[in-house]
Amino acid sequence: MVSRSSALLIAAIAACVVLAPSRAQAEWWNSKPADFEDCANRAEKAAKEERAAKLSECHSKFAGRRKPGGGYTYFDFMQNRHFDIAGPNPTAEEQKQIDEQYIAYLDQERRSTIAAAFAAKQQQVQQASLKSETEKVPVPRESPVKQQAAASDLRARAKATQCAKDSFSCEWPRLSDGINDIKKLFGASQAKAKRS
Repeated sequence: MVSRSSALLIAAIAACVVLAPSRAQAEWWNSKPADFEDCANRAEKAAKEERAAKLSECHSKFAGRRKPGGGYTYFDFMQNRHFDIAGPNPTAEEQKQIDEQYIAYLDQERRSTIAAAFAAKQQQVQQASLKSETEKVPVPRESPVKQQAAASDLRARAKATQCAKDSFSCEWPRLSDGINDIKKLFGASQAKAKRS
């Protein structure tokens, strides 16, 4: 009885082997790629015509990339940031965490944009207030001593034009001014000589 059942089992296995298509046998021992790097290596070994298509298929199948020290990393181009993941593709929990990080990233970007706009507006207001303050600043005037000297000089000139020529009272101020001018001229040159 044992021999009959084992003969029947052997016949069934032989029939399956003979009737099964050859392609199914080839795939039975051929394993699928484990991750992107494995898939890319297999794509590089393919014919030139198929290489680009197979590499594109690897990109669509595997989101994660193998890290040199072990494990996988996922690059989110929207955040310009890498995330550590457990396998060649993020799990649902990992994808949820990446999405939450993206929401926080968008919130931070929005806040920094608002802060930059506020700072620019504040700078414009400060520049406008500085401009208005400079317009309100009074122009400096001459000192009172210089104003008195200028006024007395004007009076002397006015008096000189009213005086008759060759009168002592009119000529004396002009003579006095001339002597003072000569003293200043020689006094200034002597002061320079003493400094040297």
